[in-house]
Amino acid sequence: MPLINKARKHSAVPGGHSSDLTRLRIALTVFFALDGFVFAGWVVRIPAIKEQTGASASALGLALLGVSAGAVITMMLTGRLCRRYGSHPVTVVCGVLLSFSIALPPLTHSALTLGAVLLVFGAAYGGINVAFNSAAVDLVAALRRPIMPSFHAAFSLGGMVGAGLGGLVAGSLSPMRHLLGLTVIGLLVTAGAGRVLLRCEAPVPPDGEEPGARPPREERVPRRLDARTRRLVIVFGLIALCTAYGEGALADWGALHLEQDLGAHPGVAAAGYTCFALAMTIGRLTGTRLLERLGLSRTVVAGGATAAVGMLLGSLSPSVWAALLGFAVTGLGLANIFPVAVERAGALAGPSGVAVASTLGYGGMLLGPPAIGFMADWFSLPTALTSVAVLAAVAAAVGYGTRRATQADA
Repeated sequence: MPLINKARKHSAVPGGHSSDLTRLRIALTVFFALDGFVFAGWVVRIPAIKEQTGASASALGLALLGVSAGAVITMMLTGRLCRRYGSHPVTVVCGVLLSFSIALPPLTHSALTLGAVLLVFGAAYGGINVAFNSAAVDLVAALRRPIMPSFHAAFSLGGMVGAGLGGLVAGSLSPMRHLLGLTVIGLLVTAGAGRVLLRCEAPVPPDGEEPGARPPREERVPRRLDARTRRLVIVFGLIALCTAYGEGALADWGALHLEQDLGAHPGVAAAGYTCFALAMTIGRLTGTRLLERLGLSRTVVAGGATAAVGMLLGSLSPSVWAALLGFAVTGLGLANIFPVAVERAGALAGPSGVAVASTLGYGGMLLGPPAIGFMADWFSLPTALTSVAVLAAVAAAVGYGTRRATQADA
C-alpha cells in the first residue's frame, strides 16, 4: 500500500494506464494544434497590420524580428522553469499568455510599438514550444513509442486550418476582431486541455521497475550534464537548425523563386509553400510508423538525403511543376528531422535539452531568410536556395555520424 501511494504522489498515471496516457496525449496534441493555429492566424494578418501601422517594408521586417527574438530569449528560461515547476503547468501558463498576446498587434499604430508587442508574443510562443515539447518527451519515454512526429503534425495541421480560416475572414473581419476571436478560442482550448495537464504529472517510463520506484524525469536528469551529453545535445540542436533553416527559407523565398525565376502565375507560385507544408504534414503523420521501421538514425539520414535531392530539384529545375514536386519532396524529407532532434535532446537532458535544441532550431529559422537574401544578391536566388539542400545533407551526415551514440542512448 505505501508503494502505491508513493506512485500516486509522483504520477497521475501509475503503472502507465493506457487510458490516462491517451488522455494526456490528446491534451498535448491539442496544445500543439492550438500553437500552429494561433501563429498562422497572426501571419495572415501581417499585411493588414502593416497598413495599419504605416510601416515601411524595412521597418516591418525589424518589427517582425521581435517574434523570433522573444522566442529565442525565452526558450532557455522556460527550460529552467519546466525543471523547477514541471512542464505541464508551464504549458498551461504559456497557453494563456499566447492567447492574450495574439490580441496585442491590432492595438499598435507604429512599427516600434508593433515590435514591442511582438516581443511579448514571441516570448509566449517560444515558451509554450519548449514546455509542450518537454511534456511530449516525457510521454514518448513512457509509451516507448516514437510518437513525437504526430505532435508536430498537429502543429502543422493547426497552422493550415488557422491560415485557411484567416484567409476566409480577412475580407469581412478587421484584424482586431479576428485576433480577438483567436484570443477567445485560445483561452477556451487552454481551459479544456489544460485541465488534463494540471491533473497529470510527468509519466514515469515503464522500465521494468515498480511504480513509484523512480522520480519523474525532471528529477532524474542531473543538474550538471557531462561533456559528452552536452555535445550530443548541441549536435541535435544543430540538426534542428538545418531543418528549420529550410522551413524559413521556403516560407519566405519559395513563391518568389517560382514567380520571378520560373515565370509562374502568382496563384501557382503561392501554391509552392502549400505543397511543401502539406507534404511535411503528411510526412509527420506517418512519422511514427517510419521511425518504428527505420529507427532514429536512419530516419534522419534518409530524411536529410531526400530533402537534399528534393531541394536541388526545386531550386535548379527549369520547370514550374518539377520545382513544385521538388518542394513537396523537400517537405517529406525534412518532416521528421526536427521532431527527432528535439526528442533526442530532451531524452538526454530534459527540458534544458529541449530548450537548447529549440533555440538552435529557431535560430536556423531566423537565419534562413536573410541568408538566402544575401546569397541571392551575390549569386542568384536559385543558387541561394541550394543552401537548403546543403544543410539537409549536413543534417544527414551528422545523423549518420552520431548513429552509435543515438542507438546507445535511445
